[in-house]
Amino acid sequence: MSAVLEARDLRRAYGSGADRFEALRGVSLNVMAGESLAIVGKSGSGKSTLMHLLALLDRPSSGSVLVDGRDAKDVRGGDLNRLRNKEFGFVFQQFFLNAHASVLDNVALPLVIAGVARSQRKRRAMDALDRLGLADKARNRANDLSGGQKQRVVIARALVNEPKVIFADEPTGNLDSATGAEVEGMLFGLHREKGITLVIVTHDADLASRCERSVTMRDGRISDVSEVAA
Repeated sequence: MSAVLEARDLRRAYGSGADRFEALRGVSLNVMAGESLAIVGKSGSGKSTLMHLLALLDRPSSGSVLVDGRDAKDVRGGDLNRLRNKEFGFVFQQFFLNAHASVLDNVALPLVIAGVARSQRKRRAMDALDRLGLADKARNRANDLSGGQKQRVVIARALVNEPKVIFADEPTGNLDSATGAEVEGMLFGLHREKGITLVIVTHDADLASRCERSVTMRDGRISDVSEVAA
């Protein structure tokens, strides 16, 4: 199994002088292709900062992130956006849907960014919605859906570009326990069926225990790495 992502001595600081805060203090980590990985820790531990750097949503103050062996520092501007859009899917606690656009248009957005032809966008978006049991909601406005339905739309959007890695940041944080369990089942089902690498940031020990490996963050450093699933 090869590493799809490599973090090398990542450091991330915010502010300067007396206000300087070191969110990450030298983190090295390999994310292996096809694995499910939980990044856990208390608020302020650095877990979300680490995810944002791995997902190329932010740049480190020092250190490097490699995507399939390619240093992200060498990728700039539009090329960085295209790399992120092609390789990664995102599922956040906040849905980040265009509330007044249709469900279909929300799911197709990564394909618009990728420059996919309109007819192909519709077909692929509908396929993703059908996979998540939402084909009948394609014409609905996103704002008209329940919380669980919105999160399923977000998962469909994350899948539509056939990414190698899905990043999920507290994906069930805004859902009731029953709906959260359903969403978890979908994410891990897709991980098993499609071999997608799944990186979950969470403080939920039960959710983390479903992953094959768990990384615990404390004070901007990795304090523990453990295998948590058979």
